[in-house]
Amino acid sequence: MRTTDVTIRKVQHSFEHHAYRTPLKFGGQTMTACTVLNVTMTVETRAGKVATGFGSMPLNNTWAWPSKSQSPAETLEQMKQSAGTIRKLYQSTNEFAHPIRHAKQLELSLLRIAEMPQLAVLVVNSAFDAALHDAYGKVHSLNCYRTYGPPFFDDDLSEYLDERFERLKLNQFLRTTPVATLPLYHLVGALDPLTPADVVYPVNDGHPEHLEGWIVRDGLTHLKIKLNGDDLCWDVERILAVDAVARAGSLYSLDFNERCPNVEYLLEVLHQVKDRNPQVYDRVQYVEQPTSRDLHAEPLIDLHEAAKLKPIVIDEGLLGFGTLLDAIDRGYTGVAFKACKGQSSSLLLAAAAQHLGLFLCVQDLTCPGASLIHSAGLAAHIPGVQAIEANSRQYLPAANEAWSKSFPGVFDIRDGVMHTGQLTGLGLGAVPV
Repeated sequence: MRTTDVTIRKVQHSFEHHAYRTPLKFGGQTMTACTVLNVTMTVETRAGKVATGFGSMPLNNTWAWPSKSQSPAETLEQMKQSAGTIRKLYQSTNEFAHPIRHAKQLELSLLRIAEMPQLAVLVVNSAFDAALHDAYGKVHSLNCYRTYGPPFFDDDLSEYLDERFERLKLNQFLRTTPVATLPLYHLVGALDPLTPADVVYPVNDGHPEHLEGWIVRDGLTHLKIKLNGDDLCWDVERILAVDAVARAGSLYSLDFNERCPNVEYLLEVLHQVKDRNPQVYDRVQYVEQPTSRDLHAEPLIDLHEAAKLKPIVIDEGLLGFGTLLDAIDRGYTGVAFKACKGQSSSLLLAAAAQHLGLFLCVQDLTCPGASLIHSAGLAAHIPGVQAIEANSRQYLPAANEAWSKSFPGVFDIRDGVMHTGQLTGLGLGAVPV
């Protein structure tokens, strides 16, 4: 029994809605708005000390729950309704525990939430999990990354993973202080103009209207290129067109959002890019989720051949430790961590990925405000993560305005980097504005 453990006393949630300044297209879908789930959670220690935490996450149902039988409006509504169910689960928890142990105890109940894909459940739950970690740090007057080792948490990782992690502790795989800066991966959506000539409908809101403008203003050196996965010629030409406006030496990630029909398609894209421009090929840092998120879909797709060329990173298909092992069997050699899958799960998977020698990156869900601070904190505290993605400055800048005054180096990018060293506040480091 730890005196540092907490029990949950009160949980509340609400929603806010934001329109995108420009449409975002990925995986064959186009998004024009988002709904953000906000959660406050009050915890109490055994000694009677109380603190309230805050968690926030956009409910990107288009990504978390692509459905052919239901409309986006219907899947979003079900995700919103599930927030009430999850709130009651947390509210009914009477035990004292560390947030990661609370997460383990709630795991089976969360998986029983009916009629929703597991990824959609994870996204909704992530705001509650974040609020719990935030409250835990605040009740102990510490940044939460200082609470993942003794005397707060010293569980053997084999309790959460498998026997390969016996005698290993979570704090061995995390920094207690954030790195000072991280290069920013700027998203190039499938609809995003690359040059002034490509701008058809100017927004005229003072923000860059095309990729060239973003590069000049923010000094970008890392570009994440959204691809179609069903149009080989377009995908190859898009990669080369992006490079034509990029800074010399820029690095690229290629994101197919699981649209490649097979590994042969991916191999052909890489080979054609290499034949057309070897320097561009050399600057492709990794490939993200090229084929179906269903790792057991028939026919089984083996990515080992592609992984000989570039790190292949699992994203939509990563739901926990079991799917991480399945992904490795399919040939994946890297992991994309996302705050929207939960702080508790992300920390455990970060330990697993490091121990198993995988490529590491942190990806975004177009997170605004507190959810971006959460994501940036994750990236800044996991050793081996070399860059961070942050898309809300492109598509949801109005949602960040109040936050940027307190965290200017996180929300306002210059010289291509995010200043993550400032993320040392209590809890997850964000204060609601």
